[in-house]
Amino acid sequence: MNTLIAVAIAPVGVGEELSQDVAEVVRVIQNSHLPSKTSAMFTEIEGPWDEVMALVKEATFVLAERGIRTEVLLKADIRPGFEDSMNQKLKRLQEHL
Repeated sequence: MNTLIAVAIAPVGVGEELSQDVAEVVRVIQNSHLPSKTSAMFTEIEGPWDEVMALVKEATFVLAERGIRTEVLLKADIRPGFEDSMNQKLKRLQEHL
């Protein structure tokens, strides 16, 4: 079933500037076959539920396997019968603006 998630995976308690560690997480996501978009606060990923969740686990463990405490914030939108929600939701919004 198609799933769109917004996820933030971040190291906790490792300093003030976290961009290098976050970049490792985002690299895993971007190198997957699933569509994704990264913004300042979240990365959106879309695809089948099991594949999306497996990617979240893989990206999370990039830090956790190095002994870094890792925080994951996740919001999911499961809407049967819809595809390309990452783009189509914005398109429908723009039609109203």
